[in-house]
Amino acid sequence: MFVRLAQQYREFVKDLVMNLQALAAVLEKRGYIASCYTCGTEMNSASFMVSLGDNHLIRFLVSDYGITWTEMQDDRELMKLEGAEAINQLQELADLAKYQTKASDSPVVENCAPVDSHSLLVGKI
Repeated sequence: MFVRLAQQYREFVKDLVMNLQALAAVLEKRGYIASCYTCGTEMNSASFMVSLGDNHLIRFLVSDYGITWTEMQDDRELMKLEGAEAINQLQELADLAKYQTKASDSPVVENCAPVDSHSLLVGKI
């Protein structure tokens, strides 16, 4: 049973890495600075980053060891999530890419204060 679960998790990570690569490409086309790096060809880990402007950075890491979402502004950590909650935040980012036509339309908030883990990404901080 545990061998099967480990294999399913590896497949999930590969799927997530492919989606992160696609999200980075879409965000770049929308005018954001975004990247998704993987090590090797096995797609068992990735480092995804996107700049939302005004020193507002999102970092998403995925590997066999876990999944984390870190949101920073002005070199201060605003929010750090792991697991399912981190993946849920990706939907907010995907919606940003889906519903905005370019980076200059982004509702990035200036002079942002630290937020709690129940806040959503852009426009709700």
